[in-house]
Amino acid sequence: MQIDTAQYLKLDAAPQRLLSTLDVQVTEHAFLPSVDDVLADWVATIATPAFKLIRRTQGAQARFCSIGTGTGLDALAAIETLAPATVAVTDVHEDVVAAARANILRNLRQPDSIALHAGFGDLLEPLDPALRFDLIYENLPNIPVADAEDATAARKSSFNVPPRKEAVPDLLRRNLLALHYVALVNARSRLAPGGAVLSMLGGRIPLDVYGEMGRLAGYDAEIYTYGWKIQSDPEESIGGHVRQEEAGFGPYHFYRAASLEEAFRGVTLEESGKRAFALEEKLRPDELSPAQAFALWKKGEAIGHTVVALRSVPR
Repeated sequence: MQIDTAQYLKLDAAPQRLLSTLDVQVTEHAFLPSVDDVLADWVATIATPAFKLIRRTQGAQARFCSIGTGTGLDALAAIETLAPATVAVTDVHEDVVAAARANILRNLRQPDSIALHAGFGDLLEPLDPALRFDLIYENLPNIPVADAEDATAARKSSFNVPPRKEAVPDLLRRNLLALHYVALVNARSRLAPGGAVLSMLGGRIPLDVYGEMGRLAGYDAEIYTYGWKIQSDPEESIGGHVRQEEAGFGPYHFYRAASLEEAFRGVTLEESGKRAFALEEKLRPDELSPAQAFALWKKGEAIGHTVVALRSVPR
């Protein structure tokens, strides 16, 4: 997969740390980037703008970690925007981590400019316990499944959460935040002084639940940025939320893409987090249940959802 770096990351000039064209290899277990429709792509539309805002407001982040990196595009975006000297990536599949490591090194202008740590396994477990990070980034799956083996088959690990041994508050379990909560709890001991966790969260539930998740995990959490994206892989994702709601979880909501575009018109990245609750209220009349969204998508309607970048600092 060939990707124009400046276009994908919306850079004002040629990239400084990455090659101008990214050569990205994707394994069968990795989530496919939506390079032909960046409004559906997490890294381009949600993560990179948040990284840029962190750089402007908190400065460079010398030690960066991505949990569940997939292709490694999130780490590459962080390298260009946050200028880390140390980068760590993890994922649950050995082939995904091997490809991500190769993707990162192959696309650096100076491959020896960073210390790269890569390991496959659960969350932060594969990494040296002595490593500490200024920013830990996670974009983890939401939808629980009972079969751990099935959850990691092919690309299902991008959507599905196998059973967890840890205790998770019922509020978070019902709102499909179990893995995000566990990641926050595990990250506390891996943060450098002043470090933070940046969680990418599909806003299909009430916004106040995210702040409560941070509090329950021992953090002060803020909605750092608030935006929207087209739902990627709608059959898997919207369909999964339909099944979860039928099982008694939720409720969850989606929107027509046109409603989201109208609601967010004129909202800058810097003010989006502060305006999140007002925007949520503005959008409330346009909420669609998963079943309604799924039916409209089948008829050809573009369906999206809001997205939260939650920045959490240990209390």
